[in-house]
Amino acid sequence: MTRTLFLPGAGGSATFWKPVADRTRLEHVLLAWPGLGNEPAHSDVRGLDDLVLMVLRHMTQPVNIVAQSMGGLVALRAALAAPTMVRRLVLAATSGGVPVADLGGSAWQSEYYRTYPDAAPWIGTITEDLSSQLRFVAAPTLLLWGDHDPISPVAVGERLHTLLPRAALRVIPGADHDLAQQHAELVASLIVQHCEAGDSSPRPDRSPLP
Repeated sequence: MTRTLFLPGAGGSATFWKPVADRTRLEHVLLAWPGLGNEPAHSDVRGLDDLVLMVLRHMTQPVNIVAQSMGGLVALRAALAAPTMVRRLVLAATSGGVPVADLGGSAWQSEYYRTYPDAAPWIGTITEDLSSQLRFVAAPTLLLWGDHDPISPVAVGERLHTLLPRAALRVIPGADHDLAQQHAELVASLIVQHCEAGDSSPRPDRSPLP
């Protein structure tokens, strides 16, 4: 069975994806980000590049990657760095390396640092734009979005859907940025369906969920 890596967002905690992962039958690893959220800092994690290296070290064989928010940027960087090692991607409410502010996303940094005053300062300054590189992401990708997400609105998912060559966009009505925790049962079923699909799949269209 292909192992699935679950990557959190800027909150950093491995427990973010636990309600979803526990509802799947996937062999999985829940990663945490040192120095983000309330996670203890580590001297060898000083920026986004170090998080990408953490993920790549787990990719000793082909994996699926499921990622939330900022974790989606890490996942895409890993998929671009080692395309043959990523079988399938699931990206939930992520910037995905596109200009979120230009697509209506609200600033999150002030609230984040009020919640996590000891978090690493670099997390609030990431401005990486992968728009020109996303066409090289080979893995079939499931994009999961909430239509009430002020941080990464549906327009961001729609942009990623146009840029990623093998992407499907699923929009969950009434869900916001933490859709994976609000709708754990539904999200788990969509992840399992995507990760257990055959390796050859056509490009699906955008499809809203009831």
